[in-house]
Amino acid sequence: MNENSCSFHSEKELRDGQVESVCAAYPSPYDKDTGVLRALRGIPISELKNHGILRALTAEANGWQPGVVNAEVLRAQEEWEAVDNIQTESGNQASVDQPGQLISFSEALQHFQTVDLSSFKKRIQPTIRRTGLAAIRHCLFGPPKLHQGLREERDLVLTIAQCGLDSQDPMHGRVLQTIYKKLTGSKFDCALHGDHWEDLGFQGANPATDLRGAGFLALLHLLYLVMDSKTLLMAQEIFRLSRHHIQQFPFCLMSVNITRITIQALREDSLSRECNRQQKVVPVVNSFYAATFLRLAHVWRTQQKTIADSGLVLKDLEVLAKKSPRRLLKTLEIYLAGVSKGQASLLGAPKCYGPQAPHSKDLTFTGVCDLPPHSSEGRAYLGLPREM
Repeated sequence: MNENSCSFHSEKELRDGQVESVCAAYPSPYDKDTGVLRALRGIPISELKNHGILRALTAEANGWQPGVVNAEVLRAQEEWEAVDNIQTESGNQASVDQPGQLISFSEALQHFQTVDLSSFKKRIQPTIRRTGLAAIRHCLFGPPKLHQGLREERDLVLTIAQCGLDSQDPMHGRVLQTIYKKLTGSKFDCALHGDHWEDLGFQGANPATDLRGAGFLALLHLLYLVMDSKTLLMAQEIFRLSRHHIQQFPFCLMSVNITRITIQALREDSLSRECNRQQKVVPVVNSFYAATFLRLAHVWRTQQKTIADSGLVLKDLEVLAKKSPRRLLKTLEIYLAGVSKGQASLLGAPKCYGPQAPHSKDLTFTGVCDLPPHSSEGRAYLGLPREM
């Protein structure tokens, strides 16, 4: 070993006071602080930690105490403390409640699968009650009933539709934040109450007030739409259409109405045939929601609909959804196949885009379930200026 080489001993030896063997080139290693520091300067902090060297050098050992603590010794002590405090993170191992972390549809659904929803489940009506001729006609000519093994999954979907939005629940907040970020492209969290939710098409500053008739299922559907890579493009296209200066409509409120139509179709067994075929309920319900929203956007765009036409458009869509669910699902399949082939837009761009649509706070949006059953006026106007 030449005079410039160093020989490191075990941590046990250092604890026994044999720090003098750290560097064989110095017969009296503690004569000067700078001598030891020169020998250890090129050694990584992590290596010093593993051998206990830095702790031995910066602590009082064998009665030796440096007369002057220079800046390098203090910095070494700070780095040692920092090494002790480092917490390794790998991939997605961060806390589920960490602010700013997006949430997937499957994670949100799993939350509802594991919590106690018994109080909400009591409220559901899984199927439509029919009597007399209506019951006979449905039995003879209606769609098949849902298989027994799928009814628990159907009931879960309907139970989630009974749950409201709880801003105190971290998972609920993450769902809202994810929807906002994916639609707007924002990288930052936003307040769970505020005017920015009107930009997404809610009526007010609190999204919870607009979920009547669809509950948290409406937010899960939006989450599915923006977090599935196949439907994200569609969600962004429809969102842009909703902000057209002439054909504007409140995006999120329209989505809530699509969820209501989906719930009705599920309860009336309109989706049972497809659920039985796939042996699943949730994926079919999600696809049906997306297909119905796609159909609405296509009609809205190609027929130059405006907010004044909303009631009639939704009523016609409700009829089509119950009568021809497979037709809607096939349209979605064609759209997604086009997306996979790189077709940027299947909705087509509106003829003229002008200034951005005004905030939805200037509009009162009445959902399809809130319209008078036999009122042509109610059917024709789904949104009216508040001052009227």
